[in-house]
Amino acid sequence: MGFESQDKKAARRTRIEEMRRADKARGRRNRIIGITASVIGLAGLAAGGYYLSTTGEEAQKTQTHTVVGEQTWGKLSRDHVTKNVDYPTKPAAGGDHHPVWANCNGEIYTKEIREENAVHSLEHGAVWITYNDEATKSDVKALADRVSKTPYTLMSPYNEQSSPITLTAWGHQLTVAKASDPRVAQFFTKYVQGKQTPEPGASCTSGSMG
Repeated sequence: MGFESQDKKAARRTRIEEMRRADKARGRRNRIIGITASVIGLAGLAAGGYYLSTTGEEAQKTQTHTVVGEQTWGKLSRDHVTKNVDYPTKPAAGGDHHPVWANCNGEIYTKEIREENAVHSLEHGAVWITYNDEATKSDVKALADRVSKTPYTLMSPYNEQSSPITLTAWGHQLTVAKASDPRVAQFFTKYVQGKQTPEPGASCTSGSMG
């Protein structure tokens, strides 16, 4: 019985040592996993911070620089008139305009609208997209999708313009051939309720429907 008791004691000590070694191994694994997760988390935060920083910088650059290829005009008259206005640009980028604005809460017009109403919308900080027969159906659809999701924008056909697609804000205008041109997004970012707006925050609803 004495030898059996000693054997049991020895087996018990062996099991205890094995359990201790297993606990230590698990502890080491857990520490490694924790350190790895922390490193990955910090790397993710650093990358995210870099992304947010760079996107913020790009947005700031867009806000402070003109969009490549755009035309700009200085001081423009802002009188309310009920007569037709002979604007020097087609489409107009500002000037005297009708007392009633064209609705510009992501409005899509399928027919030409009165220019004097659209100019009033520009005064409120809207971006007006116009297109002629040279614009492809896919480009018109892509632009309409963008406008319909963007308050302070409107879109309508304008057959007299020379470019397939024109983007206009108060005192600023850009012509492009395709909706995929990256300057389209830049123009929206810079001029939808941008610093050029004579009347920021003014309504884009309860106006004219064309």
